[in-house]
Amino acid sequence: MKRIIIVALVCFATICSEAQEKTLEIYFIDVEGGQATLFVTPEHQSLLIDTGWPDQDGRDAKRIVAAADLAGLKKIDYVLITHYHDDHVGGVPGLVERIPVGTFIDHGPLYEHCPTCLTGFDAYMKVIQSGEAKRRSVTAGQVLPLREIEARIVSSNGEVLSAPLPGAGAANPFCAKSEIRPADTTENSHSLGLLLSFGRFRVTDLGDLTWDKERALMCPVNRIGTVTLLIVSHHGWYQSSSPAYVDAIHPEVAIMDNGATKGGSLPTVTTLNKIPGLSAMWQIHRSQEAGDQNVPDERIANLSGDSASDRGYYLKVSASRDGSFTVFNPRTGESIAYPAR
Repeated sequence: MKRIIIVALVCFATICSEAQEKTLEIYFIDVEGGQATLFVTPEHQSLLIDTGWPDQDGRDAKRIVAAADLAGLKKIDYVLITHYHDDHVGGVPGLVERIPVGTFIDHGPLYEHCPTCLTGFDAYMKVIQSGEAKRRSVTAGQVLPLREIEARIVSSNGEVLSAPLPGAGAANPFCAKSEIRPADTTENSHSLGLLLSFGRFRVTDLGDLTWDKERALMCPVNRIGTVTLLIVSHHGWYQSSSPAYVDAIHPEVAIMDNGATKGGSLPTVTTLNKIPGLSAMWQIHRSQEAGDQNVPDERIANLSGDSASDRGYYLKVSASRDGSFTVFNPRTGESIAYPAR
């Protein structure tokens, strides 16, 4: 009888250990220089950040649904639209045709009335008005209704956090090396920015938030603190990723959702490679502009350009509560593990 009890206890402990080791899964979907990043919690609650481009025979929506299938999802609980440029909101109609969506989250009214902004925003509003999903507009400081993870809005509709988060608030020495740039007047400046925490694992995604708004968020004090993973803003374009932001948050790894000819600006890649303490950067595409400053091939999902032959490989992060994580590249079939820092 004692032996049976011991075996049962060992089995129970194993089950508990496996439950504790369940990971947060993050899929960086290739939408050819747009954005679509899918977060899936251990309980299979889901958050998609942006939906890629319109048209292309539903290419980006299909790639998002393929990632959802890999994650075992039958619906996407929340879709966060960082802003209304067509490489972020354009895939909404195609997405809801292929998979149910619970709630869309956005920054509120359209700010920039450019032709492609109006087209994307109008198509998005038609989806909302059809009743196919709910809509919720959020402000800086709010926390999204997700279990197991804390997803806090740090920028929205042109505003940023008014006070530092717990544990943050130190003077930011990297403000001095970040030039002051004119205020951006596009939708980018109104991007929803997010800090997501899963135990000790922390990741930031600021959408296309621009240099001037990064400074408002990070200077003279760092309102965010440090993070484990940086999702590079604005596809790695030069209008974002100031040292005041990327150096101050001190990420262990950065992932850039660039295209072959969109994003991956050489000045930005150079800045990212100089982040103090950065272990590695990964890219969705090899950047033509970055040249020999691209990361090694094993840390690039797609080596080809934006063409019909592009396989659309994704990158996948599996993160544990203790802050350790792996990055998997399906193109190579290899994973690289990063221990808790």
